[in-house]
Amino acid sequence: MKIIDMLKPEYILEALKSDKKRDVLLELSAPFLKQYPRLDPEVTLSALVEREKLGSTGIGEGIAIPHGKLAGLDDMVVCFGRSASGIDFNAMDGKPVYLFFLLLAPENSAGQHLKTLAKISKMLKDSRFRAKLIEAKSKDDIFRIIAQQDDII
Repeated sequence: MKIIDMLKPEYILEALKSDKKRDVLLELSAPFLKQYPRLDPEVTLSALVEREKLGSTGIGEGIAIPHGKLAGLDDMVVCFGRSASGIDFNAMDGKPVYLFFLLLAPENSAGQHLKTLAKISKMLKDSRFRAKLIEAKSKDDIFRIIAQQDDII
C-alpha cells in the first residue's frame, strides 16, 4: 500500500489559513470534496469531528492525523496540510500542530484504514522527514518528499 496512491497533488495545502480545529478539518477536506461532489461536506466534517471527540488526533511532535470513515466513498483518500504558525489541535503533548495528514476511508475498511494510519505514523516518526515537509517550498516539493518517504517505509 502506498500513501502516494491516495494523495493527489491537488490535495496538498502548503499554507493552511485556518487557526481553529473545526476550520482546519473543513479546509483540509475541501480539495478532496471538490473531486467528490456527491459527498456532503457537513457529513464529512461531522465524521472528522466525531472522531476528534474520542481523543485528539494531534499525536505530538507538531503532527496530527485526523481521520474518519464515510459512506459512499470507494477508496481511501489522503490530504496534506501545513501551517507555518502552528494550530492548537489539542495535541497530546500540548504543542501546536504544523503538519496534518487527513485520512478519509470507506465505511467498511477497518483493516486497511488502520494499516494506512500506521504507515503514516511510521513515516512521520522520522524527524528529518518532518523537517523536510516544514521546509518544502512548493506543493510539488511536498509531494516529492512524501513520495520518497513512502518508498522507504
